[in-house]
Formats: sequence, structure tokens, C-alpha cells
Amino acid sequence: MSKGQKPLADRLGLYAFGLGQKVFLKKDVTVAERRGQMLGDVAFRLFKSRRNRAISNLELAFPEWTPEQRLATTRKVFRHFGVVTADFMRTPLRTAEELLDNMEIEGMEHYETAVAHDKGILAITAHLGNWERFGHWLVTTGRPIAVVARDANQGSVQDRVSQIRNMTGMTVLSRGDSVRPILSMLKRKEIVGILPDQNSEESFEPFFGKPAGTVLGPAVLHQRTGAVLLPSYCVRVGPGKYKVIVKEPVDIDNKMESVEEITSHLNLVLESVIRQYPEQWLWLHDRWKSARKRNLL
Repeated sequence: MSKGQKPLADRLGLYAFGLGQKVFLKKDVTVAERRGQMLGDVAFRLFKSRRNRAISNLELAFPEWTPEQRLATTRKVFRHFGVVTADFMRTPLRTAEELLDNMEIEGMEHYETAVAHDKGILAITAHLGNWERFGHWLVTTGRPIAVVARDANQGSVQDRVSQIRNMTGMTVLSRGDSVRPILSMLKRKEIVGILPDQNSEESFEPFFGKPAGTVLGPAVLHQRTGAVLLPSYCVRVGPGKYKVIVKEPVDIDNKMESVEEITSHLNLVLESVIRQYPEQWLWLHDRWKSARKRNLL
């Protein structure tokens, strides 16, 4: 994109974001979600390349499925992320009472185990379910969290996104400049959220039985600091209703010798949850891009 085009793209992105806020900023969560599903249906029809990528990814992960199953799940994926977008836009209207009344918890004993370890927590989550709600729930229940996130492409849009996230009390760290703040937070025995489920070229670990380029950062941080790797997810279980799933800490005693082994285990934990909620993971992302380039598939 040329320098002349960037201001225009920024203005268009900001206009679209503002329009989205007006459409989804509804007190009735079911109305916002219904409109989010409509947005997902439109995106399903318009974005052919993303649709095809999701179908291709599902074919890799679920070779036993029929083409009809993969297409139906892809449509549900678009609808789900339309709902998640709507839910994020209505964050300013969400009260603590609404958040807590509509959240159930599974595996809270694993969180308590991680806290008792007294080394800080690396909450390993994913582009699954509703990770924004997860952060909001943690803060609301007295568990401050900083989340490592990639900046949006448009500066003004990034500012708006940050404003909404700041309303929840979350601290957001830019992915490109996050190491020092993460180390400081872990030293203070706080929680840092990381979403390491996107394509990378660092290491190729099994994911749905296929090598997938995966970042090693969480495992490296764990080995260097002793911070607990705590797989944690937030999935949608009904209109406006969610469930936090906390899995058993990975390598809590820091006995695994290689970061690759730790990373592989984290992939398998995520895979187990995605298999339960396949329509809620970001199949639209080219997760196996680097693996294909290396002729590993």
C-alpha cells in the first residue's frame, strides 16, 4: 500500500469500526448476537479465499468428515466470529453482573494450583471462543491480566480497539515490544495471556496430526522464569453465555528438557478443546502455511 493510500485506508477502517459500534452496541445481547450472525453470513459469502482456507484446514484436521460437514462447519465459524465481533463492540454496555451471571467455570482447581506455585502465570489461550471475554472475566474477578496482542493494520482502528479493551481493565502489550513487560509482570507473580496458535516458522510441532509452524516463546519464558504454563480458554455455550475452561498446568515443575516437547504438549491440549468446539476456532487463518512451504504436509 502506498503512502497516499494509507490515510484513506485508515479513514475507511475507522468509519467501518464506528458503524459496527452503532450496529452492535445493544443492551439486549441476543439482538447484538443475531446481528453478528448476519455479519458472519455476509462474510461467508464475500470472502471466498477465507472460506476456502477454512475448508482446506478442516480437511487436514478432520479427513474423516464429508465435504458437507466441512462446509457447514465453515459457515458456523464465520457466524461465530460475527457473534464475537458483536460481543466485543458491546463491551461498554456489559456490566460486571452480566459478565459473572453468564459465565461458568471448569477446572478452577488448576488455576489455584498455578497460583500456589507462586511464580507468575502464562495463560496460554487461543483464537478460540471469546478470548476478550476471558480477559474481562479475569479482571472482574480480581485477577489482573496483560495480554500480548498484534496491532491492527490501521492506527486509528487500533486506538478504538485499545479504548474498548481498556474499559475492561486489561493491559494490552504490543507483540513486537512485549518481552520486558512480560518479564516484569511475571516477576511480580502476575498473569500474562498469550495466544500462540497462529502460523510461525520457529518450530514444527504436531497439530491435528500434522506438523504446524508454532512459536516457542511461551515454552522459553516458562523455562527461564519458572512461570506456570496454564492452558485456559473461554468458549460460547449459549446466547450470551460462556464457559472458562482451565486445563492442568503443563510442566509445572519445569522437568521437560526441550522447549519443543513443551510446545508440542501445548498444541495437543489446544487441539483437544478445539475438537469439542470446532466451530469456535479460527480456521480462516492459514495455520499450516509454513509447513506447506517446507513441504512437510
